[in-house]
Amino acid sequence: MNESEFNQAADTTLLAIEEAVEAAMDTLDGDVDFETSAGILTLTFDNGSKVIINRQVATREIWVAARSGGFHCGRKNDGWFCNTTGETLSALVSRVCSEQSGETMVLAF
Repeated sequence: MNESEFNQAADTTLLAIEEAVEAAMDTLDGDVDFETSAGILTLTFDNGSKVIINRQVATREIWVAARSGGFHCGRKNDGWFCNTTGETLSALVSRVCSEQSGETMVLAF
């Protein structure tokens, strides 16, 4: 995947995560604020904790920073997978958001 293809895939994925978070807010007691700037998506929960999701062009990965650690996700077979846990990006983001918000968040993207 060249840089242009990576950037397009990463932009599409970050937008899909935003849309999934917005859709999930209907089922939450709390709120999730999100902001995107320069390829970085920051999710902020009511308790002040944050999950930061950003693209890393040099390695062609999407990185997720959460209280439980930093995760690097590479593109394989039209999907993003965590290099350490093997989870899909969707499962990983759902898990860390649930851990940090204290509510079950199932994000489908």
